[in-house]
Parts: sequence; structure tokens; C-alpha cells
Amino acid sequence: MDDVLLSETRGAIRLLTLNRPAKLNALNAELVHALTDALVAAQNDRSISAIILRGAGRAFCAGADTSVPRPLTADNRPNLIQHGDVNIALTKLLARVDKPIIAAVHGYVLGAGAGLAFGSDLVVAAESARFGYPELKAGLTATTVTAQAVHLMGRKVAFELLTLCDNMLPARAYELGMVNRVVPDDRLLDEAMAIGEKLAGWNVDFLTQTKRTFHRAIAMQPEQALEMARDVSVMMGRFPQ
Repeated sequence: MDDVLLSETRGAIRLLTLNRPAKLNALNAELVHALTDALVAAQNDRSISAIILRGAGRAFCAGADTSVPRPLTADNRPNLIQHGDVNIALTKLLARVDKPIIAAVHGYVLGAGAGLAFGSDLVVAAESARFGYPELKAGLTATTVTAQAVHLMGRKVAFELLTLCDNMLPARAYELGMVNRVVPDDRLLDEAMAIGEKLAGWNVDFLTQTKRTFHRAIAMQPEQALEMARDVSVMMGRFPQ
């Protein structure tokens, strides 16, 4: 069986490629576990400064793999809860890994795949990218993706995407501040690598602490965030440049 996730190191950049192209890189249990393990490995590797996520084939990620039905019964409820916990843990990990994560996306970026992209620190979108949440259209309830989307984008934008189920073009996503760059498809990896290499040029301790400070500040009131940032500044001032 082919590896569902490919890992490659280019200098100080770890390139992780979702590798289920026949399924448009839909997330199944094996891929979720592999991606979780790979992100933790990159986190613990001192030689890595930045991570790039991308997808093999025609899409970045078409969402969760719904080809295997999961009917809810009393017998399988614990397994479903565990499955949900594993998926939630991956979503949380995007912020908790202190190396910046760059999503390089093309083709379909849907549902949980949109969550992977928008949950990353930076997004480079190819012109072919199509962002969306098709859960209602597929006869499903938008649950975990909703809980994440309301914190990642404006309320009106999130509700529109979640309920109208229309795909968003990359130019519109850029206008709304949801992606950082829009490039031709043949420039996607080059642009993501250029960003990664720039990040890799900074002091790794200061870079990772900046990400930690950023994500802690998001969850705080402004006054609390300022006090936290002051304390981090004092701590980091002890490190030689």
C-alpha cells in the first residue's frame, strides 16, 4: 500500500504531502494519524523551522472520507467518540506546533480540508483552488468545521460558506484575508518554499516563540495579551542573539 503521507526535508523546511490522490486526499483515520505523527515529529526536530502542507494529484483535500459509513449505534458510540477526538486533536495541533505551517493548496479545499488550510498559519492558494464546506449539500450536519470556522473568519463569511455551500474562489478568499497569496498553479510550491525559506532565515527560538505568543494572544482579552507578551519579552530577552 502506498504511504498516505509523504514527508520530505528541504533544508530547514519539512514538506508534508497528503497522498491519497484517488480520493482527492480525503482524510481517513490512517491519514489523520500519519499527519498528526508527522507534525509532532517536525515539532521535535530542531533542524526544522517551517512546515509546508500540500496535496498530491488534483486537489489539496476534499474533506473527511465519507466513503465508509459510520452509523451510530450503542455498540460503536465509543469508537465514534474516539474518532472525533483524534480529528479534533489534529485541528488543535495546527496551532500548538510552534513551527509556522504553510498550506499550499490547489483544486478542492473542502470541509475538513478547508479546516487544515485555514487552520495553518499561512495559506498560498493556486488559481485552481476552490474553498468550501459542502456538508449540508451532502446531507450532513456541519459540526466540527463550524466550531473552527467561526474563529477563523468573519461571522457572516463563515455562515455563508457553511450554509449556502457555494465554493469560494481564491481571489475572493484573498480579499477577505483568508489566504496570503494567490499564484498560478505551476508557481504554488515555489511560492510556498520561498516563504518557508524566509521564515527559516530567522532565529528559530524567536520565530517559534512568536508563533506561541500569537496563538496565546488570540485567546485572550487585549489587556491580558499585552501582559502575557510583556512576560514573554522579558523571558526571551535572556536568550543571546
